[in-house]
Amino acid sequence: MARLAQTAGLTDIQQEILSTVRDFVDKEIIPVATELEHRDEYPQAIVDGLKELGLFGLMIPEEYGGLGESLLTYALCVEEIARGWMSVSGIINTHFIVAYMLKQHGTQEQKDHFLPRMAAGDIRGAFSMSEPALGSDVSAITSKAVKDGDEYVLNGQKMWLTNGGTSSLVAVLVRSDEGHPEGTAPHKSMTTFLVEKEPGFGEVRPGLTIPGKIDKMGYKGVDTTELIMDGLRIPADRVLGGVTGRGFYQMMDGVEVGRVNVAARGCGVAQRAFELGVRYAQQRHTFGKPIAQHQAIQFKLAEMATKVEAAHAMMVNAARKKDSGERNDLEAGMAKYLASEYCKEVVEDAFRIHGGYGFSKEYEIERLYREAPMLLIGEGTAEIQKMIIGRRLLEEYRFQG
Repeated sequence: MARLAQTAGLTDIQQEILSTVRDFVDKEIIPVATELEHRDEYPQAIVDGLKELGLFGLMIPEEYGGLGESLLTYALCVEEIARGWMSVSGIINTHFIVAYMLKQHGTQEQKDHFLPRMAAGDIRGAFSMSEPALGSDVSAITSKAVKDGDEYVLNGQKMWLTNGGTSSLVAVLVRSDEGHPEGTAPHKSMTTFLVEKEPGFGEVRPGLTIPGKIDKMGYKGVDTTELIMDGLRIPADRVLGGVTGRGFYQMMDGVEVGRVNVAARGCGVAQRAFELGVRYAQQRHTFGKPIAQHQAIQFKLAEMATKVEAAHAMMVNAARKKDSGERNDLEAGMAKYLASEYCKEVVEDAFRIHGGYGFSKEYEIERLYREAPMLLIGEGTAEIQKMIIGRRLLEEYRFQG
């Protein structure tokens, strides 16, 4: 086992889970990832394998058929999977966020109905906040739900749904002014709806359309889509938690753990980039010796390895903070910010080590070079993370003058 990115204090069960996932990544993901990515092909065989391993229920409580594991265990598994192919970790992430939101905020009926099938991987989750005219400014959401008897009628357009086509359950955040007087703060008049649908594209249920996949620079294989609601009727018992007006807080809770996930993805991609760089540096010869023996390359490898270690440590700290029951938005923001920025830098350094070959699609580093930028914006841009970090620091270090 490599020396980098080790985690102290793991139980035997955690170590066994990670060993199983690492073996699966090395045998089932890495050998096929680049080929599937170039074809933008959904990795169905890989997803089926993850389902057999029970990873879709990793954090779902045992009473609902899951493994009942911690956020730390989940994040370390994501790190391993992203080392193989980041798109696969994205397939799990959105599913996990919806399951987490149900576990934390759902009614008992909602938990009983969804969680056992989510743990088995028979229901796949996706969540939706962004819209075409907004990303980080969640308060500007215009999609709307209007009460009509025992149902709500939803209208609007959402954007950037990971698993938008392959999912069968989408947690959708919309405005719901019912019960909230005019002038109510925007974040207090938002509601999360649990929208069930058929997997696929086109009209997947009356009033709900999932157009085709968005063509992306990287992060291929996994389907990223829009979601269009036109008179979509949803029963009132599919309001997450059974009460309107709580959607913003529910989504932010989900995004907070999602940021730990993105940090873990950054760690995994950076680890793989380092592995590729250090291996190539020992194979490529210039001026009569491997380039790894040139001081300039050794300096670069030293910087890359240090960044991998630092990002991993911050990610682990953020996950353990959340597992302890404490508020972790500061730690999650720092971990997501640092891991995504360091990932970009480590990938670029590995790309530079490969020289001209790094620009060739025959080499794996070319794929990583296109994938890393997504982590800079997923679950909130670097600027958003800095805002969160700055505000929390001012809370913690308030000057008493």
